[in-house]
Amino acid sequence: MNALEVAEAAVAAARADEALAHVTRERSLLLRFAANRPTQTTAVDDVTVEIAVLSGGRLGRALTNATDPGGLRACADRALEAAQATGYPGFPAVQAAREHHGHDAETAELDPATGGAALAAAFEVARRKRAEAHGVWTAAEVERAVATNAGGAALDRTTDALMKVICIAPDGRSGFSTATGAALSAIAPAALTERAAAKALAAGEPAELPPGDHPVVLEPRAVATLLELLGQTAFDGLAHAEGRGAFVDRIDDLVAAPSINVADSPFFRGTLPRAFDAEGTAKRPLPLIQDGVARGLVHDVRSAALAGAQSTGHALEPGGAPEGPRPRNLVMAGGGAAGVEELCAPIERGVYVTRFWYENVVRPRETLFTAVTRDGTFMIEDGRIGRPLRDLRVTDTLLGVLSRVQGLGARQELTSEGEFYGRRDAYGVVAPPLMASALRFTGATG
Repeated sequence: MNALEVAEAAVAAARADEALAHVTRERSLLLRFAANRPTQTTAVDDVTVEIAVLSGGRLGRALTNATDPGGLRACADRALEAAQATGYPGFPAVQAAREHHGHDAETAELDPATGGAALAAAFEVARRKRAEAHGVWTAAEVERAVATNAGGAALDRTTDALMKVICIAPDGRSGFSTATGAALSAIAPAALTERAAAKALAAGEPAELPPGDHPVVLEPRAVATLLELLGQTAFDGLAHAEGRGAFVDRIDDLVAAPSINVADSPFFRGTLPRAFDAEGTAKRPLPLIQDGVARGLVHDVRSAALAGAQSTGHALEPGGAPEGPRPRNLVMAGGGAAGVEELCAPIERGVYVTRFWYENVVRPRETLFTAVTRDGTFMIEDGRIGRPLRDLRVTDTLLGVLSRVQGLGARQELTSEGEFYGRRDAYGVVAPPLMASALRFTGATG
Protein backbone atom coordinates (compact mmCIF):
# COMPACT_ATOMS: atom_id res chain seq x y z
CA MET A 1 0.00 0.00 0.00
CA ASN A 2 1.15 3.54 -0.62
CA ALA A 3 0.92 6.22 2.06
CA LEU A 4 -2.57 7.35 1.02
CA GLU A 5 -3.97 3.82 1.11
CA VAL A 6 -2.48 3.30 4.58
CA ALA A 7 -4.02 6.59 5.76
CA GLU A 8 -7.46 5.61 4.50
CA ALA A 9 -7.16 2.16 6.12
CA ALA A 10 -6.13 3.76 9.41
CA VAL A 11 -9.17 6.05 9.40
CA ALA A 12 -11.42 3.08 8.67
CA ALA A 13 -9.95 1.25 11.68
CA ALA A 14 -10.81 4.06 14.12
CA ARG A 15 -13.84 3.74 16.36
CA ALA A 16 -14.43 7.39 17.19
CA ASP A 17 -16.62 10.36 16.32
CA GLU A 18 -13.91 11.80 14.09
CA ALA A 19 -10.55 10.43 13.01
CA LEU A 20 -7.58 11.74 11.07
CA ALA A 21 -4.56 9.73 9.93
CA HIS A 22 -1.23 11.25 8.96
CA VAL A 23 1.14 8.82 7.26
CA THR A 24 4.78 9.39 6.35
CA ARG A 25 6.78 6.95 4.26
CA GLU A 26 10.48 7.73 4.12
CA ARG A 27 13.05 6.23 1.78
CA SER A 28 16.43 7.79 2.41
CA LEU A 29 20.18 7.38 2.27
CA LEU A 30 22.58 9.13 4.63
CA LEU A 31 26.37 8.97 4.43
CA ARG A 32 28.50 10.44 7.20
CA PHE A 33 32.19 11.08 6.70
CA ALA A 34 35.16 12.27 8.77
CA ALA A 35 38.89 12.69 8.18
CA ASN A 36 38.49 12.02 4.46
CA ARG A 37 36.83 8.63 4.83
CA PRO A 38 33.27 7.29 5.15
CA THR A 39 32.25 6.53 8.73
CA GLN A 40 28.55 5.60 8.67
CA THR A 41 25.94 4.59 6.12
CA THR A 42 22.23 4.56 6.91
CA ALA A 43 19.41 3.44 4.63
CA VAL A 44 15.80 3.93 5.76
CA ASP A 45 12.59 2.52 4.31
CA ASP A 46 9.95 3.08 6.94
CA VAL A 47 6.31 4.02 7.43
CA THR A 48 5.01 6.01 10.40
CA VAL A 49 1.26 6.18 11.04
CA GLU A 50 -0.20 8.82 13.36
CA ILE A 51 -3.87 8.45 14.23
CA ALA A 52 -5.72 11.25 15.98
CA VAL A 53 -9.30 10.76 17.16
CA LEU A 54 -11.99 12.96 18.61
CA SER A 55 -14.49 11.61 21.09
CA GLY A 56 -16.92 14.00 22.72
CA GLY A 57 -14.64 16.93 21.97
CA ARG A 58 -11.60 15.18 23.47
CA LEU A 59 -8.47 14.54 21.44
CA GLY A 60 -6.23 11.48 21.60
CA ARG A 61 -3.28 10.48 19.46
CA ALA A 62 -1.11 7.37 18.94
CA LEU A 63 1.62 6.23 16.56
CA THR A 64 2.56 2.92 14.97
CA ASN A 65 4.78 1.41 12.30
CA ALA A 66 2.41 -1.50 11.75
CA THR A 67 0.24 -1.16 8.64
CA ASP A 68 -1.72 -4.42 8.86
CA PRO A 69 -5.41 -4.19 9.90
CA GLY A 70 -4.71 -5.42 13.43
CA GLY A 71 -1.87 -2.96 13.97
CA LEU A 72 -3.92 -0.02 12.69
CA ARG A 73 -6.91 -0.99 14.85
CA ALA A 74 -4.67 -1.29 17.95
CA CYS A 75 -3.17 2.15 17.26
CA ALA A 76 -6.61 3.72 16.79
CA ASP A 77 -7.80 2.17 20.04
CA ARG A 78 -4.77 3.57 21.90
CA ALA A 79 -5.56 7.00 20.49
CA LEU A 80 -9.12 6.71 21.77
CA GLU A 81 -7.89 5.67 25.22
CA ALA A 82 -5.46 8.59 25.27
CA ALA A 83 -8.17 11.20 24.58
CA GLN A 84 -7.64 14.01 27.03
CA ALA A 85 -10.05 16.37 28.71
CA THR A 86 -8.91 19.38 26.70
CA GLY A 87 -11.27 20.56 23.98
CA TYR A 88 -10.41 20.46 20.29
CA PRO A 89 -12.51 22.20 17.64
CA GLY A 90 -12.47 19.40 15.05
CA PHE A 91 -10.36 18.29 12.12
CA PRO A 92 -10.22 20.52 9.05
CA ALA A 93 -11.39 19.54 5.60
CA VAL A 94 -8.62 17.88 3.59
CA GLN A 95 -8.18 19.25 0.10
CA ALA A 96 -6.38 17.71 -2.85
CA ALA A 97 -2.64 18.35 -2.82
CA ARG A 98 -1.43 21.24 -4.94
CA GLU A 99 1.16 20.36 -7.57
CA HIS A 100 4.66 21.72 -7.00
CA HIS A 101 8.29 21.35 -8.07
CA GLY A 102 9.38 19.35 -5.02
CA HIS A 103 9.76 15.84 -6.50
CA ASP A 104 12.74 14.87 -8.66
CA ALA A 105 12.76 11.45 -10.30
CA GLU A 106 16.56 11.12 -10.40
CA THR A 107 16.88 11.96 -6.70
CA ALA A 108 14.13 9.45 -5.88
CA GLU A 109 16.27 6.62 -7.30
CA LEU A 110 18.47 6.91 -4.17
CA ASP A 111 21.49 5.47 -5.94
CA PRO A 112 24.22 4.84 -3.34
CA ALA A 113 26.82 5.36 -6.08
CA THR A 114 25.78 9.01 -6.30
CA GLY A 115 26.52 9.50 -2.62
CA GLY A 116 29.80 7.63 -2.94
CA ALA A 117 30.85 9.85 -5.83
CA ALA A 118 29.96 12.95 -3.79
CA LEU A 119 32.16 11.82 -0.92
CA ALA A 120 34.99 10.89 -3.26
CA ALA A 121 34.91 14.36 -4.82
CA ALA A 122 34.99 15.98 -1.38
CA PHE A 123 37.89 13.81 -0.23
CA GLU A 124 39.92 14.53 -3.38
CA VAL A 125 39.62 18.28 -2.87
CA ALA A 126 40.38 18.05 0.85
CA ARG A 127 43.50 15.93 0.33
CA ARG A 128 44.74 18.27 -2.37
CA LYS A 129 44.28 21.17 0.05
CA ARG A 130 45.94 19.17 2.87
CA ALA A 131 42.78 19.34 4.96
CA GLU A 132 40.31 16.83 6.37
CA ALA A 133 36.70 16.75 5.16
CA HIS A 134 33.97 15.93 7.66
CA GLY A 135 30.23 16.07 7.17
CA VAL A 136 27.16 14.39 5.77
CA TRP A 137 25.50 13.66 2.43
CA THR A 138 21.86 12.61 2.36
CA ALA A 139 18.96 12.23 -0.05
CA ALA A 140 15.40 11.01 0.35
CA GLU A 141 12.00 10.48 -1.15
CA VAL A 142 9.10 10.98 1.25
CA GLU A 143 5.37 10.29 0.83
CA ARG A 144 2.98 12.09 3.16
CA ALA A 145 -0.73 11.36 3.26
CA VAL A 146 -3.64 12.63 5.33
CA ALA A 147 -7.16 11.15 5.45
CA THR A 148 -10.21 11.68 7.65
CA ASN A 149 -13.39 9.70 8.12
CA ALA A 150 -15.26 12.68 6.72
CA GLY A 151 -13.98 11.58 3.33
CA GLY A 152 -11.14 14.02 2.61
CA ALA A 153 -7.70 12.68 1.67
CA ALA A 154 -4.51 13.97 0.06
CA LEU A 155 -1.11 12.59 -0.93
CA ASP A 156 2.14 14.54 -1.34
CA ARG A 157 5.46 13.21 -2.71
CA THR A 158 8.71 15.09 -2.22
CA THR A 159 12.44 14.59 -2.54
CA ASP A 160 15.27 16.38 -0.82
CA ALA A 161 19.06 16.35 -0.87
CA LEU A 162 21.66 17.94 1.40
CA MET A 163 25.41 17.99 1.83
CA LYS A 164 27.34 19.66 4.62
CA VAL A 165 31.14 19.86 4.54
CA ILE A 166 33.41 20.98 7.37
CA CYS A 167 37.08 21.12 6.41
CA ILE A 168 39.64 21.04 9.22
CA ALA A 169 43.13 22.42 8.67
CA PRO A 170 46.28 20.90 10.24
CA ASP A 171 46.23 23.63 12.92
CA GLY A 172 42.62 22.74 13.89
CA ARG A 173 40.84 25.67 12.27
CA SER A 174 37.64 24.79 10.42
CA GLY A 175 35.53 26.02 7.54
CA PHE A 176 31.92 25.23 6.63
CA SER A 177 29.86 25.03 3.47
CA THR A 178 26.47 23.51 2.70
CA ALA A 179 23.93 23.02 -0.08
CA THR A 180 20.29 21.92 0.04
CA GLY A 181 17.63 21.37 -2.58
CA ALA A 182 14.69 19.32 -3.77
CA ALA A 183 17.03 17.62 -6.25
CA LEU A 184 20.59 16.30 -6.18
CA SER A 185 21.45 18.75 -8.95
CA ALA A 186 21.53 21.47 -6.26
CA ILE A 187 24.67 19.93 -4.76
CA ALA A 188 28.20 20.42 -6.16
CA PRO A 189 30.42 18.43 -3.75
CA ALA A 190 33.80 19.63 -5.05
CA ALA A 191 32.79 23.30 -5.00
CA LEU A 192 31.36 22.93 -1.49
CA THR A 193 34.62 21.45 -0.26
CA GLU A 194 36.65 24.17 -1.97
CA ARG A 195 34.68 26.86 -0.12
CA ALA A 196 34.97 25.09 3.22
CA ALA A 197 38.70 24.52 2.77
CA ALA A 198 39.34 28.14 1.83
CA LYS A 199 37.94 29.25 5.18
CA ALA A 200 39.86 26.66 7.18
CA LEU A 201 43.15 27.47 5.45
CA ALA A 202 42.87 31.26 5.41
CA ALA A 203 46.24 32.89 6.01
CA GLY A 204 47.16 34.38 9.35
CA GLU A 205 46.91 33.48 13.00
CA PRO A 206 43.40 33.82 14.48
CA ALA A 207 43.00 37.25 16.06
CA GLU A 208 40.87 38.14 19.06
CA LEU A 209 38.20 40.82 19.03
CA PRO A 210 37.22 42.64 22.22
CA PRO A 211 33.60 42.36 23.37
CA GLY A 212 31.22 44.98 22.10
CA ASP A 213 28.85 45.94 19.31
CA HIS A 214 30.48 45.41 15.91
CA PRO A 215 29.18 45.68 12.35
CA VAL A 216 28.61 42.26 10.77
CA VAL A 217 28.09 40.52 7.49
CA LEU A 218 26.21 37.24 7.87
CA GLU A 219 26.22 34.43 5.32
CA PRO A 220 22.80 32.94 4.38
CA ARG A 221 23.17 30.03 6.86
CA ALA A 222 23.68 32.49 9.73
CA VAL A 223 20.67 34.53 8.59
CA ALA A 224 18.61 31.35 8.39
CA THR A 225 19.39 30.58 12.04
CA LEU A 226 17.98 33.96 13.10
CA LEU A 227 14.80 33.33 11.11
CA GLU A 228 14.39 29.82 12.50
CA LEU A 229 14.61 31.23 16.02
CA LEU A 230 11.99 33.84 15.10
CA GLY A 231 9.74 30.91 14.18
CA GLN A 232 9.84 29.90 17.85
CA THR A 233 9.53 33.37 19.35
CA ALA A 234 7.61 35.68 17.04
CA PHE A 235 5.76 33.70 14.36
CA ASP A 236 4.36 30.95 16.65
CA GLY A 237 0.59 31.42 16.87
CA LEU A 238 0.26 29.34 20.05
CA ALA A 239 2.82 31.45 21.93
CA HIS A 240 1.04 34.56 20.65
CA ALA A 241 -2.39 33.33 21.77
CA GLU A 242 -0.99 32.51 25.21
CA GLY A 243 0.70 35.92 25.56
CA ARG A 244 4.25 34.55 25.28
CA GLY A 245 5.10 35.61 21.74
CA ALA A 246 7.33 38.44 20.59
CA PHE A 247 4.56 39.87 18.37
CA VAL A 248 2.04 40.24 21.22
CA ASP A 249 0.66 43.79 20.93
CA ARG A 250 3.04 44.38 18.01
CA ILE A 251 1.09 43.21 14.95
CA ASP A 252 1.15 46.08 12.42
CA ASP A 253 4.09 47.68 14.27
CA LEU A 254 7.53 48.30 12.80
CA VAL A 255 9.69 45.48 14.22
CA ALA A 256 12.61 45.39 11.76
CA ALA A 257 14.35 47.53 9.17
CA PRO A 258 12.06 48.59 6.28
CA SER A 259 14.13 46.42 3.92
CA ILE A 260 13.11 43.23 5.76
CA ASN A 261 10.44 41.08 4.11
CA VAL A 262 9.85 37.57 5.40
CA ALA A 263 7.11 35.15 4.38
CA ASP A 264 6.33 31.48 4.73
CA SER A 265 6.23 30.52 1.05
CA PRO A 266 5.71 26.76 0.54
CA PHE A 267 5.75 26.95 -3.26
CA PHE A 268 8.66 29.38 -3.72
CA ARG A 269 10.92 27.96 -6.39
CA GLY A 270 13.97 27.81 -4.15
CA THR A 271 12.46 26.05 -1.16
CA LEU A 272 11.47 22.48 -0.21
CA PRO A 273 7.74 22.63 -0.99
CA ARG A 274 4.95 21.03 1.02
CA ALA A 275 1.31 20.82 -0.07
CA PHE A 276 -0.33 20.46 3.37
CA ASP A 277 0.47 20.15 7.06
CA ALA A 278 0.07 17.23 9.48
CA GLU A 279 -3.64 18.02 9.91
CA GLY A 280 -4.35 18.13 6.18
CA THR A 281 -4.71 21.91 5.95
CA ALA A 282 -3.54 23.16 2.56
CA LYS A 283 -0.48 25.39 2.65
CA ARG A 284 -0.41 28.84 1.09
CA PRO A 285 1.94 31.84 1.07
CA LEU A 286 1.76 33.78 4.32
CA PRO A 287 3.40 37.21 4.85
CA LEU A 288 5.01 37.47 8.30
CA ILE A 289 7.05 40.70 8.09
CA GLN A 290 6.42 43.19 5.29
CA ASP A 291 8.66 46.23 4.88
CA GLY A 292 9.75 45.75 8.48
CA VAL A 293 6.17 45.60 9.82
CA ALA A 294 4.84 42.55 11.71
CA ARG A 295 1.97 41.15 9.66
CA GLY A 296 1.28 37.49 10.39
CA LEU A 297 1.50 34.38 12.55
CA VAL A 298 1.44 30.67 11.79
CA HIS A 299 -1.35 28.51 13.23
CA ASP A 300 -2.49 24.93 13.53
CA VAL A 301 -6.11 24.10 14.35
CA ARG A 302 -5.63 24.29 18.13
CA SER A 303 -3.73 27.60 18.22
CA ALA A 304 -6.14 29.12 15.70
CA ALA A 305 -9.10 28.18 17.94
CA LEU A 306 -7.41 29.89 20.90
CA ALA A 307 -6.69 32.99 18.82
CA GLY A 308 -10.07 33.20 17.08
CA ALA A 309 -8.34 32.66 13.74
CA GLN A 310 -8.03 29.97 11.05
CA SER A 311 -5.31 27.37 10.66
CA THR A 312 -2.62 28.52 8.25
CA GLY A 313 -1.40 24.98 7.57
CA HIS A 314 1.50 24.79 10.03
CA ALA A 315 0.65 21.83 12.27
CA LEU A 316 3.66 19.65 13.04
CA GLU A 317 1.49 16.82 14.40
CA PRO A 318 -2.19 15.88 14.09
CA GLY A 319 -3.98 17.77 16.83
CA GLY A 320 -1.08 20.21 17.17
CA ALA A 321 2.41 19.68 18.59
CA PRO A 322 3.02 20.67 22.23
CA GLU A 323 5.55 23.31 21.12
CA GLY A 324 3.02 24.85 18.77
CA PRO A 325 2.99 25.45 15.01
CA ARG A 326 6.15 26.33 13.08
CA PRO A 327 6.91 27.88 9.70
CA ARG A 328 8.75 25.38 7.52
CA ASN A 329 9.24 27.40 4.32
CA LEU A 330 10.63 30.73 5.47
CA VAL A 331 11.81 33.03 2.69
CA MET A 332 13.54 36.38 3.19
CA ALA A 333 13.57 38.69 0.18
CA GLY A 334 16.93 39.78 -1.16
CA GLY A 335 18.27 43.27 -1.74
CA GLY A 336 20.53 45.06 -4.17
CA ALA A 337 24.05 43.99 -3.16
CA ALA A 338 25.85 41.84 -5.72
CA GLY A 339 27.47 39.71 -3.02
CA VAL A 340 29.19 39.63 0.35
CA GLU A 341 32.08 41.72 -0.98
CA GLU A 342 29.72 44.63 -1.65
CA LEU A 343 28.11 44.19 1.78
CA CYS A 344 31.56 44.33 3.42
CA ALA A 345 32.71 47.40 1.48
CA PRO A 346 31.30 50.12 3.84
CA ILE A 347 32.68 48.45 7.00
CA GLU A 348 35.95 49.81 8.39
CA ARG A 349 36.20 47.18 11.14
CA GLY A 350 33.69 44.40 11.68
CA VAL A 351 33.00 40.67 11.72
CA TYR A 352 32.18 38.18 8.95
CA VAL A 353 30.12 35.20 10.18
CA THR A 354 29.72 31.93 8.29
CA ARG A 355 27.24 30.36 10.67
CA PHE A 356 26.01 30.22 14.27
CA TRP A 357 26.18 27.23 16.55
CA TYR A 358 24.78 26.29 19.96
CA GLU A 359 22.05 28.91 19.58
CA ASN A 360 19.52 29.27 22.38
CA VAL A 361 16.56 31.57 23.00
CA VAL A 362 16.88 33.03 26.50
CA ARG A 363 13.80 35.29 26.70
CA PRO A 364 11.31 34.54 23.90
CA ARG A 365 9.13 37.62 24.40
CA GLU A 366 12.18 39.83 23.85
CA THR A 367 13.72 37.50 21.22
CA LEU A 368 16.91 37.52 23.30
CA PHE A 369 19.22 34.75 22.13
CA THR A 370 22.75 33.50 22.62
CA ALA A 371 25.01 31.69 20.15
CA VAL A 372 28.60 31.24 19.12
CA THR A 373 30.10 31.74 15.68
CA ARG A 374 31.68 28.70 14.08
CA ASP A 375 33.62 27.31 11.11
CA GLY A 376 34.66 30.54 9.48
CA THR A 377 34.72 33.79 11.48
CA PHE A 378 36.80 36.60 10.01
CA MET A 379 37.71 40.22 10.62
CA ILE A 380 36.37 42.75 8.13
CA GLU A 381 39.02 45.47 7.73
CA ASP A 382 38.80 48.46 5.43
CA GLY A 383 35.90 46.96 3.53
CA ARG A 384 37.43 43.53 2.93
CA ILE A 385 37.31 40.10 4.55
CA GLY A 386 40.68 39.75 6.26
CA ARG A 387 42.25 37.84 9.12
CA PRO A 388 40.59 34.84 10.77
CA LEU A 389 39.07 35.48 14.18
CA ARG A 390 38.63 33.24 17.16
CA ASP A 391 35.00 32.20 17.39
CA LEU A 392 32.87 34.68 19.30
CA ARG A 393 29.96 34.47 21.72
CA VAL A 394 26.86 36.45 20.80
CA THR A 395 24.06 37.82 23.00
CA ASP A 396 21.52 39.99 21.23
CA THR A 397 17.86 40.16 20.24
CA LEU A 398 16.67 38.70 16.94
CA LEU A 399 14.46 41.66 16.11
CA GLY A 400 17.24 44.01 17.21
CA VAL A 401 19.60 42.51 14.65
CA LEU A 402 16.96 42.74 11.90
CA SER A 403 16.26 46.36 12.89
CA ARG A 404 19.92 47.20 12.24
CA VAL A 405 20.11 45.68 8.76
CA GLN A 406 21.64 48.12 6.27
CA GLY A 407 22.17 45.88 3.27
CA LEU A 408 20.94 42.63 1.71
CA GLY A 409 22.47 40.48 -0.99
CA ALA A 410 20.57 39.97 -4.21
CA ARG A 411 21.16 36.21 -4.31
CA GLN A 412 19.16 34.03 -1.95
CA GLU A 413 20.23 30.55 -0.88
CA LEU A 414 18.31 27.62 0.58
CA THR A 415 20.11 26.25 3.64
CA SER A 416 19.18 23.67 6.24
CA GLU A 417 20.72 22.40 9.44
CA GLY A 418 19.87 18.95 8.13
CA GLU A 419 19.75 17.12 11.44
CA PHE A 420 17.09 14.61 10.40
CA TYR A 421 16.75 12.50 13.52
CA GLY A 422 13.66 10.31 13.90
CA ARG A 423 10.99 10.78 11.25
CA ARG A 424 12.44 12.79 8.41
CA ASP A 425 11.13 16.35 8.23
CA ALA A 426 13.38 18.07 5.73
CA TYR A 427 12.95 21.82 5.64
CA GLY A 428 15.10 24.87 5.09
CA VAL A 429 15.20 28.65 4.96
CA VAL A 430 15.75 30.76 1.85
CA ALA A 431 17.74 33.87 2.73
CA PRO A 432 20.33 36.28 1.31
CA PRO A 433 23.48 37.41 3.09
CA LEU A 434 23.01 40.61 5.08
CA MET A 435 24.95 43.46 6.63
CA ALA A 436 23.89 44.89 10.00
CA SER A 437 25.36 47.95 11.68
CA ALA A 438 25.89 46.05 14.94
CA LEU A 439 25.77 42.64 16.57
CA ARG A 440 26.61 42.31 20.26
CA PHE A 441 29.62 40.06 20.90
CA THR A 442 30.32 39.16 24.52
CA GLY A 443 33.73 37.51 24.16
CA ALA A 444 35.80 34.88 22.40
CA THR A 445 35.31 31.16 22.88
CA GLY A 446 38.01 29.04 24.45
